Amino acid sequence: MKLMIIALGQCGSRVGDEFVRLNKRAQSQWGINIVTGVFAVNTDQTDLSGLSDIGSDYMHRILIGGRRTYGHGVGKVNEMGAELARDDGDKVIDAVRTARNFYQTDAFLLIAGGAGGTGSGAISIIAQMIKERYIGKPVFALIVLPFEHEETAELRSVYNTATCLKSIHSVADAVFLADNQRYVRKDASLAMNLQRINSRIVEPWYDMMCAGEITKYSHVGAKTLDAGDIMQSLDGWTAIGVGRADIPRGLHFSRQEGKDSFKEKTDENLRAMQAMDAAVSELSITCSPEDAGRALYLLSAPAKEMTMDIAKGLGDYLREMAENAVIRAGDFPRGGSSVDVTIIFSQLAFVQKIRDYYDRASAFADTQKERIKETTGRLRDMEDASKGLPSLI
Repeated sequence: MKLMIIALGQCGSRVGDEFVRLNKRAQSQWGINIVTGVFAVNTDQTDLSGLSDIGSDYMHRILIGGRRTYGHGVGKVNEMGAELARDDGDKVIDAVRTARNFYQTDAFLLIAGGAGGTGSGAISIIAQMIKERYIGKPVFALIVLPFEHEETAELRSVYNTATCLKSIHSVADAVFLADNQRYVRKDASLAMNLQRINSRIVEPWYDMMCAGEITKYSHVGAKTLDAGDIMQSLDGWTAIGVGRADIPRGLHFSRQEGKDSFKEKTDENLRAMQAMDAAVSELSITCSPEDAGRALYLLSAPAKEMTMDIAKGLGDYLREMAENAVIRAGDFPRGGSSVDVTIIFSQLAFVQKIRDYYDRASAFADTQKERIKETTGRLRDMEDASKGLPSLI
């Protein structure tokens, strides 16, 4: 599957940088492209300058709102981010149109942090523009949710996230949710934490995007997971995760075809199940598989580690977890010393964290209305009290 990435705001742009690295890895490992273009869009010139892998020309780093923000960003005001996107969104459309590999694109992926100003405000506007211009190509969104301390200290961040989620859900074909807090390591520095988090947000996409693009016979699966399968599996709120189970060192060198013992066969099945369990525990957002209307899994492992028993076992296991979902599956035979399972749960009927954002944002909006009303009343009282005073002018 080949995606065109449009990264908005500081958070979105940093995650977009990771997709460029992912594509370089695919080029080095498999000789393929899984990304047809990456564009960073921001109102802050400094943030754009801090990117390391997205192209440094003005067509790949797009500054919007320059006449109003002077390159200094919009702060935590996502309404202004939306307004600037309406004014300058044509810059993004022009950049997409001139992309060299545009016609190889299977779908668009727009990325933003939910709590910010530029990204959270602009993403739904740009998504709508793309859907109107490029009819027939799916538009997916990846929303990075704020840290726990941001939600506690800045209620405006909760409000921005809620309005961003509500807006993009009505436009995008699917919305991937990534909860920053699930990836935090308390013993790491801030810079290392953020870089690691961005990398972990992007990592589950790698095998899924590569599996359908490789044409070398030995790496084409019995059930290839191509772009069509993936797009048919995505709708509404979506979670993605990848799990890994290591193959004991030396085992894949000593095994002989058809000579596996009962214990080795059992260990194979257990490794695959462990990888699936790890994928569920590492989902990008906490959710219940029972609430999924669609689900997908991809088994990636050395060819000798993939059997019909394993495929059946994984399918049955996923059916037990997501009994209401339409399930699609694929396999990706490749080298290495691990068994990886990528899982997607989509068309989620309920996500507790989103419900919490909506409830808290409504309370915040009501509080703001009361404050405005109270402030207006006090100003009126002060004006009335000043009417009897003489003027000094």
